Amino acid sequence: MRLVQFSWPGAPDERRTGALLSDDQLIDVTEWVGLPLDLAVLAGEFDPQIIKVALDDTPEPVDLTAVQLHAPLTRLSSLRDFYAFEQHVKTANANRNRSVPPEWYEIPVFYFSNHQAVFGPEVEISYPVGSRALDYELEVACVIGQMGHNIPAHEAESFILGYMIFNDWSARDVQRQEMRVGLGPAKGKDFASSFGPFLVLPDALADRAADRPGVFDLTMTARVNGEERSRGNWADIHYSFGEIIERASAGVTLYPGDVIGSGTVGTGCLLELTRGEGPYLQPGDVVELAIERLGILRNTVGPYQD
Repeated sequence: MRLVQFSWPGAPDERRTGALLSDDQLIDVTEWVGLPLDLAVLAGEFDPQIIKVALDDTPEPVDLTAVQLHAPLTRLSSLRDFYAFEQHVKTANANRNRSVPPEWYEIPVFYFSNHQAVFGPEVEISYPVGSRALDYELEVACVIGQMGHNIPAHEAESFILGYMIFNDWSARDVQRQEMRVGLGPAKGKDFASSFGPFLVLPDALADRAADRPGVFDLTMTARVNGEERSRGNWADIHYSFGEIIERASAGVTLYPGDVIGSGTVGTGCLLELTRGEGPYLQPGDVVELAIERLGILRNTVGPYQD
């Protein structure tokens, strides 16, 4: 099952409608969910079974090409981003002439990002103020669907509502400056996170499941202006989403609407591909992130801002 949020052309963004995507047709599910999709998730009142039962009595479907898709969730409870792909970690450290810290192999680590700066597909991403080194980062994110505390890895999948593509946009020059202080990333990530186009429920991925909780054998690619720049596989992840959720929930409560990122897949950013020297994204560039079964997340880069 794939879920989206959409609005009609010309309608205010806040007039979003939750829908089930089936065979490139949208089926409005707001009537059965009772709230806009993101609010239902945050309230812990979203039940996919209700939608499955309701499909026997659906309204006329909507053509996907006739509407504007938004991020599957535009209101997040929080946003944690992990650092879970070994190839990316090795390359990022090699660019700084250092080896991977041994602690990385002991615990999955994360930072908190700005859960208010959320963007969907087909929108322009403003170049960060004062930056000239904007980068994409190809990731997958999970959405927590129910409250949980001290969740063991082997039980974590039951707390995941679904998965979506995540572009963790990064201002590399800003990030580099602030992390010399020994704190961050912060402002280098503060301006934008893109999600979408779909929220894919786990049952739609079950036939591609790997042997670890929350890991699937699915190809991940990135293109800039139609040219493939990155290619990896979700199954290459060092820490499973089970282990990630176990760490995130240790001693704290996870809530519906919490979003957790995987970190960048190997080769999944220009920092890796250019050894940190660029060139980085330019105004007008079109970035497309694709993950099998999860769709294509496409955004255009806006002009420089001084």
